[in-house]
Amino acid sequence: MPSQNRSLFLIVLFASTLFSSALLMFVLQPLFGKLLLPLLGGTPAVWNSCMVFYQSVLFLGYLYAHLLGTRLNSKVQITVHLVVIALSFLALPVGLPENLLPPTETNPTFWIFSTLALAIGLPFFILSTTAPLIQKWFAHVGHHDSHDPYFLYAASNTGSLVSLLSYPFLIEPKWGLIAQQSDWSMGYVVLCVLIAGCGAMLWKNQKHTPPAPLQRGESKSSLSSPLLKGEAAIAAGGCALDSSIPKLSWKTKVYWGALAFVPSSLLLGLTNFISTDIASVPLLWIIPLTVYLLSFVLVFSRWNSKSHVWFVRLQPIFLIPFVAYAFINPADLPYWMYLVFHVIAFFFAIMVCHGELAEQRPHSAHLTTYYLIMSFAGMLGGMFNTFVAPFVFNGIYEYPLMIVAALLLRPSLKKLSLPEIGMQLIDPLLLLAIGVGVYFSVDNLIGYFDGIAISLILLTIAVYFLRRRVVAYAGLIGVIIMSAMVVHHSESHTLMQERTFFGVMAVRESVLTDEKGQPETYHELFHGTTKHGAQRLIPTESKTPLTYYSRPSPMGQLFKTFDAQNENWNIGVVGLGAGALTCYAKPSQTWTLYEIDPLVVDIAKNPAYFTYLSQCAPNAVSEIGDARLSLQNKPDGTFDLLMMDAFSSDAVPTHLLTREAIELYFKKLKPNGILAFHITNRHLLLKKVVSIHAEQMKLAALIQEFKPQTDAPLIVATDWVVLAKNPETLKPLQTSQIGSWQKMPLYFDMPAWTDDFTNIVSIWK
Repeated sequence: MPSQNRSLFLIVLFASTLFSSALLMFVLQPLFGKLLLPLLGGTPAVWNSCMVFYQSVLFLGYLYAHLLGTRLNSKVQITVHLVVIALSFLALPVGLPENLLPPTETNPTFWIFSTLALAIGLPFFILSTTAPLIQKWFAHVGHHDSHDPYFLYAASNTGSLVSLLSYPFLIEPKWGLIAQQSDWSMGYVVLCVLIAGCGAMLWKNQKHTPPAPLQRGESKSSLSSPLLKGEAAIAAGGCALDSSIPKLSWKTKVYWGALAFVPSSLLLGLTNFISTDIASVPLLWIIPLTVYLLSFVLVFSRWNSKSHVWFVRLQPIFLIPFVAYAFINPADLPYWMYLVFHVIAFFFAIMVCHGELAEQRPHSAHLTTYYLIMSFAGMLGGMFNTFVAPFVFNGIYEYPLMIVAALLLRPSLKKLSLPEIGMQLIDPLLLLAIGVGVYFSVDNLIGYFDGIAISLILLTIAVYFLRRRVVAYAGLIGVIIMSAMVVHHSESHTLMQERTFFGVMAVRESVLTDEKGQPETYHELFHGTTKHGAQRLIPTESKTPLTYYSRPSPMGQLFKTFDAQNENWNIGVVGLGAGALTCYAKPSQTWTLYEIDPLVVDIAKNPAYFTYLSQCAPNAVSEIGDARLSLQNKPDGTFDLLMMDAFSSDAVPTHLLTREAIELYFKKLKPNGILAFHITNRHLLLKKVVSIHAEQMKLAALIQEFKPQTDAPLIVATDWVVLAKNPETLKPLQTSQIGSWQKMPLYFDMPAWTDDFTNIVSIWK
């Protein structure tokens, strides 16, 4: 056989191209997620919708690479691809089209798709073609390692990891969005030069390297290695597949698809889970995606065949605390523990699936088919979470469902016959029957809650010993998780639960002990696990604002302090919740309520759930859509008081806290108007952001970190900041004896937030 090229330059060139492509791809994803956030209220669904777009374009890129690599010879491939690259330059520099307005009454997912397609469709398509196409080209250049180009996939995913970890800790803190867009565009041009260099190496090889002839004494049958057969087939740069290479069966393709579908769905399911309770920012969205990409780096490394066995063995052990914990209210444990349990379960699930996928990788002649199936299944997984699950489930149930599916895909499944699978289903079906029987036979399920909880923990431990019976094990875990969720649902007395683009909203009935020591029912509104308001139902208390808005709280103090002069105030509230703030309304006042989620408005107006609006402010105007976009249409100098209570679960969306946003608010306030910020947060030091704005914009600012001094029910600790242009406006609050308003502390360790620059890491508590 002819001597093979052992040049290190070729490996460096091709690996650098793949690394650079992945680096650019995974900077572009959080960058454009952040650009879209202000238009859609900061919901994590923005990221998930973007992910589905990226997966869809990735599939199209892989399909393009597959067709190019199997239908055309190498020189035509290079020519066609360079033409497509030239067309992609029309989208540079990357950025959002001007004057974009998302829909306010319908699901904006398709709007996100069309916007991304217009803004970055062509460049992202080129990035999507790079991994399979460059590896395919490397398989043709006649290098010593051309027979197994899959090691380059690790270089690609390493670039992805570096990119994702760099974004929140290096890129976001040091570069504004405009600089990120321009620098990315320049990086894209450099990548295209590298791709052209890879094409030149392939062209040179095809021009000077003749087809590999058979050596003396060597017959066709002596090419026994599949890898050598593949090299013989592609040595001349042709696209036909050698007949001696085994064909792919449909069973193999479906198995690959399942192994790629489940981790993709798990990725988006976990993203929804963990971004509900902190902040809807790329920082937290990056955690699941980083773990996801890390799995590819590990499984496509040289030591996967050894490590895969250990991940399969260890998965059931690490799954025990996750499954045992599933029935507990997440608010009952520290968030870090909640996060660790879910990330570990996710990591082992995808390591087993992706490890098995890597073990099943085919001959390099099937490389583009392999990647095409992976990308198609990944796209379907994302589409399932984005388009199917929200209409089928009223909660994020696709996430535990895919955990069970991942357990079903453990390697031993391949060894089972249909009768054996059927026999293993007996155990979970029997447990399910027992659970259904208990549910319908016990009148007071809550009275047995502790016993049921302990039983589920013990059962989880017992099921571990069935881990080798893969179908029985997965089925029993599924029944345990389902039982735990039913018990938790019963305990919470959920009256309604619905899922929209903006999250899962639920109304629950709970019991408190009133001032006389008697039990009393009340209603609570939840977004995920975060309470967004509560109302007592007895007539004497139904108009009493509670939780963050109680009469002893900072907002109660504000309305009491200005009681004599606020008869005709025009008041705006950004963020509706249950509508408790409206019970400070007077008949002569005008109230405008801004809410991005139409479901929240429906819940607040439904007297079966809450009556704050109907009793206290029946004439209040509700405007649906993002507050900044809605406020832009208001005449300047409209409001006397503007209250910012817009929560995305437990965090204010960052675009409502930028300098430009505060300038807009004061533009819409009267000269002596007051801007109030609700900054209660478990994880973010939001007062730091507001303080820097107040100092730089020369605004008067007071803060009260309120701690209730009474045992009255449903009065909670809460933090509020009030701002005004004139210090005299806030003087009544500062001198009143009904609250403890203080001057804002000063901070000098970070730049002011703008529409171009925000950085969550700098305000983490």
